Amino acid sequence: MTETYLSNRHLAARYNVHHLTPCRWLNTDPTFPKPVRLTPGCTRWKLSDIEAWEVAKANAT
Repeated sequence: MTETYLSNRHLAARYNVHHLTPCRWLNTDPTFPKPVRLTPGCTRWKLSDIEAWEVAKANAT
């Protein structure tokens, strides 16, 4: 199975927020998944990590 990666903009579109918001979440929410650096200047989030975070957030509330 191939891993799917999301950019800041794709992640922001998933939640309908500004494209810098995922970076803010990274700095303010210790449970938010860390991005993967694919190349210098290219960071992405694993979709599987984001989905796991969503489930954990849903179960916490």
